[in-house]
Amino acid sequence: MKVILANDVDSLGKKGDVVDVKDGYARNFLVPQGLAMSATKGALKQAELMRKAREEQERKAKEEAAAKIAHLASSPVYISARAGEAGKLFGSVTNSDVARAILDQLEEDIDRRNVLLEDPIRSLGTHQVEVKLHEEVTGLVTVEVIAHEEDE
Repeated sequence: MKVILANDVDSLGKKGDVVDVKDGYARNFLVPQGLAMSATKGALKQAELMRKAREEQERKAKEEAAAKIAHLASSPVYISARAGEAGKLFGSVTNSDVARAILDQLEEDIDRRNVLLEDPIRSLGTHQVEVKLHEEVTGLVTVEVIAHEEDE
C-alpha cells in the first residue's frame, strides 16, 4: 500500500515522502497515529508541496548554520581554569564549558551536544574545537584556555 508520510518516521522516511508499506502497518499504525495518509491523486499533490516546503526549510537551516559557524570562527573563545605549575589543569574543560563560553562571549546559543570534543581539554593553551550545527555544516572554534587568576 502506498502512503504519504505526514511526519518524519524513523527508518521509513521524511515528511512528504511517498513510501510503499504493508497494508496492516499502514491501516493499524501509520494512519491511526496520524503519521501517514493514503496516497490518492489529491494527496500526492499535497505530498509534493510538503516535500518542497521541507527542502526550503532545510536550505534555510543550512544557511543559518553556515552564518553561525562563520561568526564562531571569527574570534576565539577564552576559558579560565585553575592550573598547576606545568600548565596542566586541575580539572578539565568539557563540551558544556565550551558551549557556555560561546554563549557568554559570542552570544550564540549552541547545544553542548553539538560541540564535538573527543577528550576533555586538560592543558592550558590554544585548542581547535569542532562544532557541528547541521548535518552538512561543521566548523572549528578556537578555544584559548588561560590560567585562572585567584585573589588571595
